[in-house]
Amino acid sequence: MFGLRNRRRSRLRSEPLEPELRLLLEAGLPFYDILPPPLRDELEGLVRVFLDEKSFEGCGGLQITDEIRLTIAGHASLLILGRPTSYYPLLSSVLVYPDSYAAPVARHGPAGLVTESEEERIGESWAQGSVVLSWRDICDDLTAPELGCSVIVHEFAHQLDDENTEAEGVPLLPEPAMYEPWARVMASEYAALVAAVAGGRESLLDGYGAQSPAEFFAVVSECFFTLPVELEAGHPELYAQLASLYRQQPAQWVRGAG
Repeated sequence: MFGLRNRRRSRLRSEPLEPELRLLLEAGLPFYDILPPPLRDELEGLVRVFLDEKSFEGCGGLQITDEIRLTIAGHASLLILGRPTSYYPLLSSVLVYPDSYAAPVARHGPAGLVTESEEERIGESWAQGSVVLSWRDICDDLTAPELGCSVIVHEFAHQLDDENTEAEGVPLLPEPAMYEPWARVMASEYAALVAAVAGGRESLLDGYGAQSPAEFFAVVSECFFTLPVELEAGHPELYAQLASLYRQQPAQWVRGAG
């Protein structure tokens, strides 16, 4: 079975993306135009596999279009571009709402008391099965790249994090020797963000990342792909760790296109 799947993946990655789908990918993925041609070809192959293996479901009355599929698949594939990948093995489906949505939340209090409520969300990643996204917020991110936000990158970074069950905020790294510097830099940068949020100080990194190491990893992944030049300038060690993980240099792509 695995041999058949691998052959199918190899075939899909070798076939060119249809011209009309390439136009949608180019429109929905800001990095597409500045990627070096070999990486652009590789990205298109990853997108073809993603579209073949993951199902898309519209929620709240949203009709799934090729624009939605290509925009999400393009960003998800960007995270696994240039590194060995198993194509998000924990993921089977992508659920897309037209806007933010209400998700049930259960909070556990003293004496075993459980309080149930609803929480408005723009995205979430389930450890097994699905990523949930708000299409409006995806579009907002694309129209305001200077804010450094990408709900797609954020939730798919959680998928990578969940592949490693050993610790939050520690995805599977390419080499064993990478774990020590990763832990040192991430712990230091996380502590700095927590202190900045507590002190009311501004930071390049979204304060949401101060909630937990897992959220920190998702937030810094957003920044790596949306504001790479600024991240490299302000947090060079953090940028270097993410560049080693993702095996990409988006800051160089941006400078080369300038």
